[in-house]
Parts: sequence; C-alpha cells; structure tokens
Amino acid sequence: MRIAIVTDAWAPQVNGVVRTLENVAAELRAGGHEVLIVSPADAPSVPCPTYPEIRLALMLPTTIGRRIAAFGAEAVHIATEGPLGVAARRWCRSRGLPFTTAYHTQFPDYVAARTGANPEWIWRYVRWFHAPAAAVLASTPTIERALNDHGLPRVRRWGRGVAPVFTPGGARDATIAALPGPVLLHVGRVAVEKNIAAFLSADVAGTKVVVGDGPARAQLERRFPEAVFRGALFGEALAAAYRAADVLVFPSRTDTFGLVMIEALACGTPVAAYPVAGPVDVLTPETGAMDADLSVAIARALTLDRATCAAAAAAFTWTASARQFLDALQPFTAAHAA
Repeated sequence: MRIAIVTDAWAPQVNGVVRTLENVAAELRAGGHEVLIVSPADAPSVPCPTYPEIRLALMLPTTIGRRIAAFGAEAVHIATEGPLGVAARRWCRSRGLPFTTAYHTQFPDYVAARTGANPEWIWRYVRWFHAPAAAVLASTPTIERALNDHGLPRVRRWGRGVAPVFTPGGARDATIAALPGPVLLHVGRVAVEKNIAAFLSADVAGTKVVVGDGPARAQLERRFPEAVFRGALFGEALAAAYRAADVLVFPSRTDTFGLVMIEALACGTPVAAYPVAGPVDVLTPETGAMDADLSVAIARALTLDRATCAAAAAAFTWTASARQFLDALQPFTAAHAA
C-alpha cells in the first residue's frame, strides 16, 4: 500500500511523536509498503511561540494535496494537529477522502502549562480536528477513554515499541555509573510540561541525572546545580545511560504514553512515576512504582528486580505497533478515486 503520513513533528525534533513515526515507517517499508512523509522539512517554517526549537511549517492544502496525489497515496494518516495537519485535513475533506488521525500529545494540558489557558477551550479544537477522522489512534486505554469522554467515539488502539538497541546486556555509561548512588535518571525533552522540577526537588538520596535538551534546561541547571545534565543521547549511548541508572524517574503528568519508560524497562531499569495517564497503562507493580509522592515512588522502585523489568518490556514491539497502524487505516475506494 502507498501510505501518506502528514506530521508537524519531524527530525531534527527529538520527541516521542518523531520516534514513533520513524519506527513505524521503517516497519511499514520493511513490510513492502511505500511511505511518504510530509513534514516541516518540506516547507517554509516559523518558530513555535514559547518553544522556538519547534518549527511550524506553512503549506497550502493544495500543495500538500499535490504531493499526496503525485505519490499515488492509497491511504492518508494525519499525525498532528498543527498547521500541516490542518492543511491535510482540509484537502482530504474537500475531496471526500477518508483519513486517520492520532492523539500523540496531551495538547490541552501542554497549552495550559505554557499559557495558563483553560484546557477545555483547547479540547474544543481537538474535537473539531479529529471528529471527521475514520479512526483516531490512541496509545493507551486511559487516553482512549479521555477521547471518548470528550466526544470522539471512533478511537483505535495504537501501541508503542522498543528498538533492539535497548537491552539489559551491553555497556553502561561510565560517567553515570561512577556517580554516588543510587543514580536517578530522567530522559526526555527538557520543557516545562515534563514537570522535571518535581523530580529534581524530590527529597531522596543519590544523584539526579537529566538526559535531554530543551528550553527549560538553562533555568533548571541554575536552580538545581547539584543535578547532572548530560544533554541529549541517542541509540547505544542512551541505552548505556539507562543501564547505568538505578531508577528512571518519569515525573510528567501530561504524556499520553512515555516511550522512555519502556526503553528503560528493556534495559532492566525500573520506573518511578505519578499514577497518571501513561504510567498507569504501562507499568505494573513488578516494573514500576507509582505514588502521588514521587519520593515514595522512587524508594519503592529501587527495590524492584531488573530482570523482571527487562522481560516485561519484550511485550512492546514496533512490529505490533505497525500492524495496529495498518489495521486502522482507511484506504481509498474506487468511489473516492472517482
């Protein structure tokens, strides 16, 4: 099948949306499908307000439509609710073409965290954007229920996977391993919505390490000089960081899934988190600890068995994720083509 994926999030951005689309596209191509990615790399862009590292691409619906038509797409997936997603939605709607969408990001909560706006105002936009989709893909049961509760009934499950590089065997990051333990690790975009300050403020023994980059890094480094900031790591270097840590601390309250949690588990590292969407769907009592008090969750996570964590992560594969994605697609029919 020829599949067009339209996304406002793409490399060089580093986030769960990009990594999910990259891995699923690779699985689709390995399975013999052809994939077109329409992304900000294909158009002029402007910095996102309050987050200049993210570029918002500007492309007319007709321009996107010409690319999709020239590719000979047989199905369209619109991954994000940004300008490219809106343009692709408009083009598909104007031609009566079906499309699927995905709810990757707790968009209402992110906007509220950055602007103080009422999340319910943003939910009106989310409903408008996703309502015409043949299916809205959601990563967990909690997110599926949230979408249903906000008036979006056609929701399909789309899980996530772990890349082969994340295994319990292999090198450990020597710098992290040498730090006074226990070593408590956070991995992800360093931004206000990730709630990293809650992790760095937790009253626990050991060394706190932050892997990642983003607009909040400089402020957090000034505020928490005792923490170790390593910047962004990828591939085997990231796997080595997970292996060297005693616990991954995931303080976000706004993620829909949290890829870093299953990557850490695959490396044998248990997770401490709040009992919110993402962690409640991914973690079990054997692989993670959740508590309204992050310090309590960290203390409990330190007692968990690393081998059990690694074994549990085997359930998350990108092959299964790609299969779910394919099953949800709505291919064009002869009537649509006409």
